[in-house]
Amino acid sequence: MSLPPDLAERRYQQQAGWTAPLRRHLFARAGLANAQRVLEIGCGPGAVLRSLPATRAAIHGLDIDRPALQRAQSVCAADLICGDALYLPYADNSFDLSFFHYVLLWLPDPVQALREAARITRRGGTVLAFAEPDYTARAAPSSALQTLNQLQIQALRQQGADPGFGAHLAASFAAADLPPSESGRLQSDPAARDNPLEAEVLQADLAGLLPAADLAAQLASLQAQPVAEVPTYFAWARLA
Repeated sequence: MSLPPDLAERRYQQQAGWTAPLRRHLFARAGLANAQRVLEIGCGPGAVLRSLPATRAAIHGLDIDRPALQRAQSVCAADLICGDALYLPYADNSFDLSFFHYVLLWLPDPVQALREAARITRRGGTVLAFAEPDYTARAAPSSALQTLNQLQIQALRQQGADPGFGAHLAASFAAADLPPSESGRLQSDPAARDNPLEAEVLQADLAGLLPAADLAAQLASLQAQPVAEVPTYFAWARLA
């Protein structure tokens, strides 16, 4: 993500808040309480690692962004390593549970990342992807927000992300020989409190795509309208 570090960290924390109920549910289904080793792939500054449910497991995190890992180290007790999700620096069958959170859309080959997660997860363990968005299916309630969303899609592509990846999450699991045990769409309600941060993220993403005055005018519309929800998907698989 190309957001400034402080804004990126607040965005990660916001996203972790959105998925907290789903994570509690799926971590329970996946047996986190009895796991011995757990890995978050793409842990960023530790917004999810710091809020894991109670577990006796040894907690590990991996991210390619070293400054983000340094921030994570300051907020969570985990064994953190700088590395590439496409070539995980772990032996086969090393973990009971591995998971992603708003990560796969940023990877050039998400199926390869899922295969790597499956490789380092033991038989009977689980691979989870808690949240992958589909910006291309966002239903914006006004023409102004539709314009902003189309520009954000363009910006995300320029940053190397696949803004429509969420709709292909379950198919990507299957392509990685991980038939999902469960998949679906997160249920959430846009909240007015999300508007200010959403405006900050859009301003950062769209800088250079619109004249500054035009961008400011478009963003002002967010203050008076509900946040347009981005359809976001989850999937998980238990390794046979």
